[in-house]
Amino acid sequence: MGAFLKNYGNIIWLLAGIIAGSVLGLVLGPRVSVLKPIGDIFLNLLFTAVIPLVFFAIASAIANVDRTQKLGRVMSVMVMVFVGTVLVAAFLTIVAIWIFPIHQQVTPQAGVTENIQALSLGEQITALLTTNEFFELLSRKSMLPLIIFSVMIGFAVLRAGDAGEPFRRFLNSGNEVMKSLIILIMKLGPIGLGAYFAYQVGILGPQLFGLYARSMALYYGFCLFYFVVLFSVYAFIAGGIAGIKRYWKNNVVPSLTAVGTCSSIATIPANLDAAKKMGVPDHISNIVIPLGGTLHKDGSSVSSIVKIAVVFAMFGRSLSGADTILLALGITVIVSMVEGGVPNGAYIGELLMVSVYGFPPEALPPAMIIGTLVDPMATLLNATGDTVAAMMVTRFVKRKGEAFSG
Repeated sequence: MGAFLKNYGNIIWLLAGIIAGSVLGLVLGPRVSVLKPIGDIFLNLLFTAVIPLVFFAIASAIANVDRTQKLGRVMSVMVMVFVGTVLVAAFLTIVAIWIFPIHQQVTPQAGVTENIQALSLGEQITALLTTNEFFELLSRKSMLPLIIFSVMIGFAVLRAGDAGEPFRRFLNSGNEVMKSLIILIMKLGPIGLGAYFAYQVGILGPQLFGLYARSMALYYGFCLFYFVVLFSVYAFIAGGIAGIKRYWKNNVVPSLTAVGTCSSIATIPANLDAAKKMGVPDHISNIVIPLGGTLHKDGSSVSSIVKIAVVFAMFGRSLSGADTILLALGITVIVSMVEGGVPNGAYIGELLMVSVYGFPPEALPPAMIIGTLVDPMATLLNATGDTVAAMMVTRFVKRKGEAFSG
């Protein structure tokens, strides 16, 4: 029981706050708007802390890469496998949403739809990647330009060599401080999200529960399908029928570890052991599994699309059109890479989604609530997807004619 509370305590408290807020919203109705400032304070703290958090986390990670490490073909194949599986998960989720729409009976939130900016695809890409002033990097509306800038700073530290060592230590120290800060802020999550959810329920009414219920049914149903069917397909690509047998025979412990700890990082030791039994060489598993724990998130890819669909529904927009779909896929890839590198990284992806599509801050709480509700299943796919990815990397790295042996 103690271990369960330790691993799921934060989720339980967040759910308790959400439930309490829902009850208040149902009882008080529109009068519950007096609680909205509490939610606004929580969101403002999160918005302001996330900017330096992203900078220090990404810049320090790049700056600490071993300059002598030669990853070569393994690294290239790994990136293609990671991006490929994340995009497959995202696209299939979009198809599932088209088949089983979750927007029915949802009334667009009054007073905000008309404030959403409509930009051309070129303008969206420009705004997504760059800013024309340095100080604009410090805005939550410039999340991706900040990420790109952070990566460039990390590589600049590597290039500077010994002269950049003091700055690298500064980045490492800043990263630890910001981790502690975000943990402190998230302790207010049950109160802040509870207040905001009370406001949402009081204003939008019980229809919210139908929206969340439909989105959760879609998410868990699709993820179960993806877990069983798509992972089997990936294992077949890696090693045929024998690969499927090896994968599922050795995937039990990682799966239980992922669900039990609700952490992809905590599942890495179990994944390393399982990958070896699946026939993945150490020089591949020791690269793919740890990086996968941070950069490869099939479950988060699915949840990212579901969050976008829910927010679109709440604000009267349709998840259709080439530019909208391409941006959704791009955001999903970025979320997959960023989410595992920082505490509560899913919220950073949600901030990115809100800023790219031009939604107001009110769009953030519903996305955060969905992220909380899907966390166990998302972790299962995130973590166990790393071992089957390692199998595929092994298959593609081997020379033509070589067999995948386990």
